[in-house]
Amino acid sequence: MPKKNRSKTYLLLLLILSTSHLLNDLMQSLIPASYPLLKEKYALSFVQIGLISLTFQISGALLQPVVGLITDRKAAPYSPVIGMVFTFSGLISLAFAQNYQIILISVVLIGIGSSIFHPEATRMARYAAGNRQGLAQGIFQVGGQTGGALGPIFAAIILVPWGLSSLSIFATFALLAMILLVWIGSKQHEISIEFSKNQRDKKNKNELKIFSPFTIFFSLSILIFLVFTKNFYTESFRSFYTFYLIEHFGLSIQASQLMLFIFLFSAALGVLIGGIIGDKIGRYWIIMISILGPLPLTLILPYADLFWTGILTILINLIMASAFASILIYSIDLLPNRIGLIGGLFYGLNFGLGGIAAGFLGLLTEEYGIETTYLICSFMPIAGLIVWFLPRIEN
Repeated sequence: MPKKNRSKTYLLLLLILSTSHLLNDLMQSLIPASYPLLKEKYALSFVQIGLISLTFQISGALLQPVVGLITDRKAAPYSPVIGMVFTFSGLISLAFAQNYQIILISVVLIGIGSSIFHPEATRMARYAAGNRQGLAQGIFQVGGQTGGALGPIFAAIILVPWGLSSLSIFATFALLAMILLVWIGSKQHEISIEFSKNQRDKKNKNELKIFSPFTIFFSLSILIFLVFTKNFYTESFRSFYTFYLIEHFGLSIQASQLMLFIFLFSAALGVLIGGIIGDKIGRYWIIMISILGPLPLTLILPYADLFWTGILTILINLIMASAFASILIYSIDLLPNRIGLIGGLFYGLNFGLGGIAAGFLGLLTEEYGIETTYLICSFMPIAGLIVWFLPRIEN
């Protein structure tokens, strides 16, 4: 009976952790969702839009591995609460920004907030998982993906009719997240003891694998490259999909935001499905399927009409998103004592590589147009063929 109660407690923790992830990523997603409004109000170029995205994502990338490394050495269960303070400040600042420079400072604050949140939250998901690592990461990440998907909807419902100052309303989400994260932080000691006991038991039974430095380096290098190729492609949607739909199909801002929501929400289903199936068939095969599966669809997409554009983007993102939980767990299995570092590294890469891609895509779009950009991006997933060289580290 005690075991049953403990299981329920950890599931509850995962659901609340997922909710805090939803709130965090919803607030982040308001930045790209507000790009059409920022472009119109401040007469920004595509290069300047790309620079906003680059600034936001680089600021969120650089600190994450550092925070993860620090928290690997000394537990900081309440550090995500501090992250939310930065996010709160950034949203208020962005809501009432007077110029382009203030916009950049605001997105830096939000990026720092996210960089503090993810490493410790990843550790908590790992601790609470038991033997269902894929399910746990899937639950945790479905919150983030759902939050990211809701941004465009809130932008269409609130930001477009009420203006950028309405961003201040969403700062209240940061306050709610702080309350949830204080409760989660109070549980870390309890679940970390259980996690450490399970790790010792695995070690005593010789179930805890130790890999050579070459295997670790080679595997992580491939995974980082895969994250780059995946993010490069998906960033073209996060930052420029609304512009593509408006220009190519003549949609309104609200309709394009709805299409962006559908695209992003498909990722929420993808991470959960990928996590659950990964527990059954292994991380290696999920990574293979998610990287190679979308390739034919991405090549067809630039030639599709509006209906099939919607269908194809859902399928592409659903399949692509299924990889991230498995990539994260695969990497943590390589370095089981560096959960914070791995979480910070890969969430940081999600930010940083996406930011680099956004900056490059902004220049490309400014020079050649949005349709040419999407045609070029359709070939990007071909680089994912390097996944064939990824070692199989599971039994």
